Amino acid sequence: MKKLLIVSVVLVMMIATAAGLPFVLNAGFGQPPQGAELTPVQASPHYRDGQFYNALPTPGFTGDKSTLAAWWDFLTRKTENARPAAPLPLVNTDLAALPLDQDRLVWLGHSSWYLQLAGKRILIDPVLGNYAAPFSFLNKAFAGEYPWRAETMPDIDLLVISHDHYDHLDYATIKALLPKVKRVVTPLGVGSHLRYWGMKSDIIEERDWNQSVRISDALTVHLLPARHFSGRGLKRNQTLWGSFMFVTPEQKIYYSGDSGYGPHFKAIGEQFGKVDLAIMENGQYDDDWRYIHMHPQETAQAAVDINASAVVPGHNGRFVLAKHTWNDPLIRLAQASQDKNYRLLTPELGEPIRLNDATQRFQTWWQ
Repeated sequence: MKKLLIVSVVLVMMIATAAGLPFVLNAGFGQPPQGAELTPVQASPHYRDGQFYNALPTPGFTGDKSTLAAWWDFLTRKTENARPAAPLPLVNTDLAALPLDQDRLVWLGHSSWYLQLAGKRILIDPVLGNYAAPFSFLNKAFAGEYPWRAETMPDIDLLVISHDHYDHLDYATIKALLPKVKRVVTPLGVGSHLRYWGMKSDIIEERDWNQSVRISDALTVHLLPARHFSGRGLKRNQTLWGSFMFVTPEQKIYYSGDSGYGPHFKAIGEQFGKVDLAIMENGQYDDDWRYIHMHPQETAQAAVDINASAVVPGHNGRFVLAKHTWNDPLIRLAQASQDKNYRLLTPELGEPIRLNDATQRFQTWWQ
């Protein structure tokens, strides 16, 4: 999970300090809210004592071992088949060539998504480089071709960031996207990183849970709860995390972001009714942090809770952040979905989902 990344960051910080090199020389760590940026953060009912909190108590570590033993086990235990033996199948879709009047969803690996909806080009949690970490020698992507780069993206009408972890918010990707992004929606505080990296303040919309942003007459984005945490260094939870509902007159598309299972899914289902498509976290789980990421059977139940008609899983397929095999999330979710009343959609990387086509089916490419 992200524990390995955090330990690595701590070690690098210690080395940098010992060498007299300022930790802040790496701009990729970002900058948490400060000064006037703290005013809306501190006004949130989910913020107290200097940090954000989940609606339910959410311990980061939940295993039976001591914390030290659990860390050592995580850092030293090898997992066979953690990475695929061969590059994953891929459809090299030219995103800029997709007709804008066609609603489409394209998985770009892990939790990065390209969404065309209501005539808008939307990019969600893009990590388009070859690693998800503050340094290039950490957390490298799976081997194989990866054709999507920020420089070749079309202009982006809306950039959506669910939280500030490195596998969802990437410094190099954001820097390269700066000339192309017209508008941004993030949870409270995340905009501080973006401004620090050069993004204009007037295009950034930061919201608390259960608040919304009207993008156009045909599209509203609702920022909703999730059960997770935030942080890009030693200090956690200075920025908020969340999930999203994209609502048009014809469709409702849900994105879970990163989240452990909880009653917020049922509440979202009761608030919005039928959801046409749910993009759900499904990967990087472990019993030692079971409240931070869902196991596949919980992903299946969460999709039922929010009344999803169709489900597409993410948070797998590009980076190793946990000790399960690379395809275990897909195998187990397929099994858990057999008795559910939603359609499970499993596109290959880059394979467009036609949002208005209830007959579209996909291959079990991970077997």
